[in-house]
Amino acid sequence: MARILVIDDDELVAKTIVALLESAAHEVEVAINGREALKAFRAGAFDLIVTDIFMPEVEGLETIREIRRIDRKVPIIAMSGGPRATIMSGAMGTMDHLEVAQLLGATRSVGKPITRSKLLPVVNECLSGAATGTTEE
Repeated sequence: MARILVIDDDELVAKTIVALLESAAHEVEVAINGREALKAFRAGAFDLIVTDIFMPEVEGLETIREIRRIDRKVPIIAMSGGPRATIMSGAMGTMDHLEVAQLLGATRSVGKPITRSKLLPVVNECLSGAATGTTEE
């Protein structure tokens, strides 16, 4: 059993993720934005972070960056249902939000909609230390 912090401003998505993680015997805490998440992260120890990218107040990329300043080792799964639009282009090629999240320190990334078969294997990989740094569509 792991202690997992889920960060998502969409209540239905958060409830779905909590149900999936609790069905796998994990203890879950929810934050509705990056500001709440950082407060919770500083107050308690978590084995894994699952964060949305697009949120009000403090968004996911900023949250990932700040968590990495505090803790370089905790696994972070970034997730997004937003368009896989190119947000950076140039010498590094083109990247979307989930790829940028991994550059900022996310261990893995998962595209929404979130399903049991998509999320739980990535959670297990991150918790076991076997995460490969890829994106699950």
